[in-house]
Amino acid sequence: MNFPKNTDRFSWTNHSVRKMKQYQLSENRVKRIINNPKRKEIGIAPGTIAVMQPNSLKHSYELWAMYILKGEKRKVITAWKYPGKSPIRGPIPIPLEILEELGEEIN
Repeated sequence: MNFPKNTDRFSWTNHSVRKMKQYQLSENRVKRIINNPKRKEIGIAPGTIAVMQPNSLKHSYELWAMYILKGEKRKVITAWKYPGKSPIRGPIPIPLEILEELGEEIN
């Protein structure tokens, strides 16, 4: 496995690199999870976002990644495989200002 490179869009913690190696996840696979998630939630760590993609129907597990936004850059905190189907904790809360702005545009 090659170590992921820090770029202008992504940076990687040592923890995320170790977990990617442990779960045999490639840099491109983790990027795909982040860019095209099936589900987004608030991460357990403060200020983080957790995203998920299910694996194929043949093997029932989910691939997760947790990251924090630093401007336009995504700093990947960790990645993991969850066996089976994880419980839904809730969507990312949308700030009230954004909801009000959207409401004005719709009306």
